[in-house]
Amino acid sequence: MVAGVDVIAIDGPAGAGKSTVARKLAARLGWRYVDSGAMYRAATVVALDRGIDLGDDDTLGRLVSALEWRLVSDEKEGPRVFVDGRDVTPRLREPAVTANVGRIADSPQVRDVLRAVQRREGQAGRLIMDGRDIGTFVFPDAKRKFYLDASVQERARRRLNDLLASGYEASFEAVLADIRRRDAADESRPVAPLKQAREAPDVRRVDTTGRTVEQVIDKLVELLE
Repeated sequence: MVAGVDVIAIDGPAGAGKSTVARKLAARLGWRYVDSGAMYRAATVVALDRGIDLGDDDTLGRLVSALEWRLVSDEKEGPRVFVDGRDVTPRLREPAVTANVGRIADSPQVRDVLRAVQRREGQAGRLIMDGRDIGTFVFPDAKRKFYLDASVQERARRRLNDLLASGYEASFEAVLADIRRRDAADESRPVAPLKQAREAPDVRRVDTTGRTVEQVIDKLVELLE
């Protein structure tokens, strides 16, 4: 990280509430917000649209490096991702994207490219970014690092409610199985595994189980003071 840049890194597993918390914390503090996971989903949208072999790391790396990225933090509509001038935000939660984003995230070349984009976002300072490797891989020198967690059942319930609210059909059992699968993949991936963020000595862990979003934000603000 560029010396003197203010970054709050928020990591955690799927469904821990980190994106909602990070976005609302940014609004409270008056900082910018970037959802790193949305970038991997956007790359997945493009790769699927173009019929790219998701197992071809070299091709994926070239694809993502050639894209023009624009990240917009909108307090009313939430963060939006533009790729080559096209707003792909409405497609980020499509089932096909969710089913394949892990393959994109496992690509070392894609992670290297997006890390560079994310670091550029941090150069202006006063940035909150969430993901699974922000405090370890993207901004290892972030001034504040948090790891949000929750029970797997709680995380599945939250993800199910998000899907239903977005108009997708899903069952609790299917979402729970998907959360557990993603946990295993995130923990074991060869590049920047989730366990590094959880076990980092300079990270503050916050359990969000049974807490409202506002309660979690209050706790983070308390820890920031």
